[in-house]
Amino acid sequence: MRTKSRVTILAAAVSLVAVAAGGAEYEVPQDRSAKEIVPAAMLKGPNYRVRDVVPTDGYTDRWTVDSDFGVFEVVGDGALRKLIPEIQAIAELKKFSKTEAFAKGLGGATKAPFSFVKSLVTHPVDTTTGVPKGMYQVVENVGSSVSNSKNPAEDSRAAQLLKMSSYKRDLGNTLNVDVYSSNKVLQKELNSVAWAMSVGDMAFSVAMLPAGAGGSIVSNVRLVNSVKNVLKDEPPQRLRIVNDASLEKMGLAAELRDKFLDHTAFTPRHMTIICSNLAAMDGVAGRDAFITVALGAQDETDANMYTTMIQLLRGYHQTVSALAAITPLNRITLARTAGGQGVIALPVDRLPWTDRVDQVTGAIKDKTDLWVTGAVSAPARQELTARGFTITEHAHTRVEVID
Repeated sequence: MRTKSRVTILAAAVSLVAVAAGGAEYEVPQDRSAKEIVPAAMLKGPNYRVRDVVPTDGYTDRWTVDSDFGVFEVVGDGALRKLIPEIQAIAELKKFSKTEAFAKGLGGATKAPFSFVKSLVTHPVDTTTGVPKGMYQVVENVGSSVSNSKNPAEDSRAAQLLKMSSYKRDLGNTLNVDVYSSNKVLQKELNSVAWAMSVGDMAFSVAMLPAGAGGSIVSNVRLVNSVKNVLKDEPPQRLRIVNDASLEKMGLAAELRDKFLDHTAFTPRHMTIICSNLAAMDGVAGRDAFITVALGAQDETDANMYTTMIQLLRGYHQTVSALAAITPLNRITLARTAGGQGVIALPVDRLPWTDRVDQVTGAIKDKTDLWVTGAVSAPARQELTARGFTITEHAHTRVEVID
């Protein structure tokens, strides 16, 4: 889960200078205390402790979490919110691996080749498929062969892998974790339990897991629940078909759709969330422009950023004022309502006053709503308010957002 330190949104290759011309002093990034950023309840749990010193590039926080299962490093407050349930899930899966039901399931593994079993449980996971690397071609071939007389679905390994993948998605949904997560410890435990369930032909039940294993599922939220259900029910190959059809319905050209769906920074989960939220913005021009901007993503941190960005825009569209269009603004986007109100959604943990923020916002002359997922510094608030920006902090708590 280690991601290289890099300014991901407004500060790429920016050197911070001391004083803004005629305005507030530019800020220089400073480490912060975890206590200043997240609620105290998040800082320590039964199996983990968040380190107090939080380095930052000025916009994005870098977290280090000590746990019973190793040290985790993640980038962004949203990534921390995602990591904590993953640590809890790891603990519950480890408990389950010591139960009689788990042992019974493994009893069915004696018929499977040892090398295949080992690769399923211990190899790194390919986030494109949610299954261990090396297994991708087995899954990809199932049901897709047109030239071979043998149906690849009849391959016992493929059948077992498909069954395991289904169990794994059920587990992920129950524990409220991402089965495409880059958390290697989580993936190993998910694979191990899902394998035991599949070879033991055990009917999945929440009751099989230890007490309290269920995650904090968002309830009565239509879009969030719809996305979670699709991610639970559909394998990655089917998700690609569904997402491609959704983008085609929006009018996106085949070449652009393929570039997005083939992009290595985005997992099927990222893509499904993005496509679902774009589809919920029916009639908004420039949805293709958002996908084009998102193609600039270089890694998981960037993918998370764009996934949150479109959820904020969709939330604004549905709860504040209908958007009319989305246009590119460097590596982010500027949306507008039918009345001409500007809207910028920034998934940043903290927005300081820097020369880059000064330059970008100074070029926007219309009144603009600025939604950020974190906080805005006092100097930045002063300058932006003077320029006609209306600021909403912690915007992800106002609308449906999946971290």
